[in-house]
Amino acid sequence: MERQTCLILVIFTCLIASFCGRELQVKHNHKVAVYNHTLATILVEYASAVYVSDLTELFTWTCERCNGLTKGFEVIELVVDIENCLQAFVGVAKDLNAVVISFRGTQESSIQNWIEDLYWKQLDLHYPGMPDAMVHYGFYSAYHNTTIRHGILHAVKEAREFYGDLNIMVTGHSMGGAMASFCALDLTVNHEAKNVQVMTFGQPRIGNAAFASYYAKLVPNTIRVTNDHDIVPHLPPYYTYFPQKTYHHFPREVWLYNLGLGSMVYRVEKVCDGSGEDPTCSRSVRGNSVIDHLSYYGVDLKCQEWRSCRIVMDPRVSEYGKTDLKGNFILSRAPATSVLKTNTLSNGEEVKASA
Repeated sequence: MERQTCLILVIFTCLIASFCGRELQVKHNHKVAVYNHTLATILVEYASAVYVSDLTELFTWTCERCNGLTKGFEVIELVVDIENCLQAFVGVAKDLNAVVISFRGTQESSIQNWIEDLYWKQLDLHYPGMPDAMVHYGFYSAYHNTTIRHGILHAVKEAREFYGDLNIMVTGHSMGGAMASFCALDLTVNHEAKNVQVMTFGQPRIGNAAFASYYAKLVPNTIRVTNDHDIVPHLPPYYTYFPQKTYHHFPREVWLYNLGLGSMVYRVEKVCDGSGEDPTCSRSVRGNSVIDHLSYYGVDLKCQEWRSCRIVMDPRVSEYGKTDLKGNFILSRAPATSVLKTNTLSNGEEVKASA
């Protein structure tokens, strides 16, 4: 009897040890992304501009958010998935010598519901060609199974055929950051792009540790910027005691936070370790702030006004557009060609997407 009891205890101890083991470490090669503050302040403006709902101003790059460090950007293609309330653009930034791709995040009007939903998400899709790698179906599908992917790939091809072998920079905020990551992986794995760089802002976790390891190896030039107590980088939740089943960030994180008190407050930009889950970075604080999620480097990452997935477009830009049977459309032009320039709408039309 004693022997049987001891055997049960040993088995129970082994089971506990297997569940409560150390956190899985992300395997990555020796290439690591180098954080560049100046580049971050440029790319965050592209991540902000994609929230503009006036498609005429965005397509012609005359919007208020198109006037700072991104001035002179040439939009090649603007993709709008009305059905799923998604938006992205591709263009050429000559000062960066790069094709820039930017994805819009979740509309702030629905962000609270989206955050609550993420608390219950499970890993639910095996990533193709990556044994044991699992990802979030919703984020994967938003890029792979909508109008977005086809439009992005077509525009990248057009830009690089005209301008040559430019670098590719992919950015996005919130859910847009998740889509940017899947896009960068797609370009690298399926389209043999060699010079893809990623910088996202307030991105959620999108896969497990196995996926994070593959991603770190294939797209090493990736920076995830997180801001202070931003709630979204903490989602879906990380469960230390279930390392095989939990979501896991890929590297490299740069954590922005304030140090000091009163008038003596300094902004710190901490480059974190290569694990993707550095316990001294954003995981060291409670992720409980939506406000910290909506502004990075002093730049608003949200729509200028609440429109519940509505967009506005001047009928005069329709000559640049193609629409499918579901109402999704792409505005595109050949690289280096002139395009309508206007700062005011004439008989503007409003289109409502599904919320």
